[in-house]
Amino acid sequence: MISDKVQNAINEQINKEMFSSYLYLSMAAYFERTGLPGAAKWMYVQSGEETGHAMKLFAHLVDRNGKVSLSAIAAPQTGWDGPMAAFKAVYEHEQFITKSIHALYELAVAEKDYALQVLLQWYINEQVEEEKNAVAVIDSMNRIEAHETAVLQLDHQLGKRGAK
Repeated sequence: MISDKVQNAINEQINKEMFSSYLYLSMAAYFERTGLPGAAKWMYVQSGEETGHAMKLFAHLVDRNGKVSLSAIAAPQTGWDGPMAAFKAVYEHEQFITKSIHALYELAVAEKDYALQVLLQWYINEQVEEEKNAVAVIDSMNRIEAHETAVLQLDHQLGKRGAK
């Protein structure tokens, strides 16, 4: 049986994952407005992944006869001071999500919720990849900072990203 404490924490994480999806969708709109369709596509893919992350937790609660309690999703920011600022915001947000997943794992250990611990191993590994992906884009942008044509080349590369 799932404890109320764990159930509530999972519902909070579902909300955070859905906010992540909204945030990246907002970033996709920002990149569309600023003429960077490749970066927009990268964000569309990221948004879809985040919805998938929320649904894995949703399914976990359903499978364990827990109560799913969906709450309002906060409105995300809608503009950034350039592509670098947007990708730095991605990295900072992913660090926040990593801390949240770690806290949920610690709760699962404290509550001896072994099924949740197993599920969260996937999330822990996923967060390593999420942070790595954001840092890779930031590193590329640092290398090409003042060269507008290089930004367009990076945008082309970002547009090749496919869903997992």
